[in-house]
Amino acid sequence: MEIIRFADIHPEPWRNGGGVTRELASHPKAASAQDGAWDWRVSIADVSKAGDFSVFPGMERVITIIEGELLLLTVDGSEHPLEKYRPFRFSGEAASGATLPTGDIRDLNVIARVGAFKGYTSIVEISKKRAHPVFEGQLAVLLEGKATVSPGAAVEEPAVDEEPDGGNPAPSVGEPVELSRYDAVVGSDTRSPEISGRGFIAVISIDHVEPSA
Repeated sequence: MEIIRFADIHPEPWRNGGGVTRELASHPKAASAQDGAWDWRVSIADVSKAGDFSVFPGMERVITIIEGELLLLTVDGSEHPLEKYRPFRFSGEAASGATLPTGDIRDLNVIARVGAFKGYTSIVEISKKRAHPVFEGQLAVLLEGKATVSPGAAVEEPAVDEEPDGGNPAPSVGEPVELSRYDAVVGSDTRSPEISGRGFIAVISIDHVEPSA
């Protein structure tokens, strides 16, 4: 079970001085230090000053305000008021910028290369009674509240002949691990982590796009 601790991520200042970005995950990882060298990236940005956004040719973006009240985003001359927890998709190639009518904001950014990957963001309210699984290709970020994460049950394998000893026993479930605000849980294809508690998480899905015939 992999947890990305927000407190351990080094903030990278923007070139225009308008904010800082903390990268949660990217692919390929070797390209994470270079803007646009990756095929997808998930990050959290603190925006403290109005100004232009970086252009990402060949990319599509999904931005979600996760702290603060309002960001007024301009994309190719059209204004879009973005409220908290309402994901907004737009082209990374577009000329875009933002103003902050209600003060500083923090946003969650998902950027994916068009034709190779498609990124999605969903805001989910979590419960103590029913754990929320995080599957392969997903990342779950605790936005507010209190939550823990536990390794889920092993994914069922196709039936096979048992060994003479009667087969392997069912794996035990590990102890819950407490999450701090903006920590991210990485999904797994073997034992999907399960988040429970009270509050809200952002579930980011990165889907591979099959090339058209």
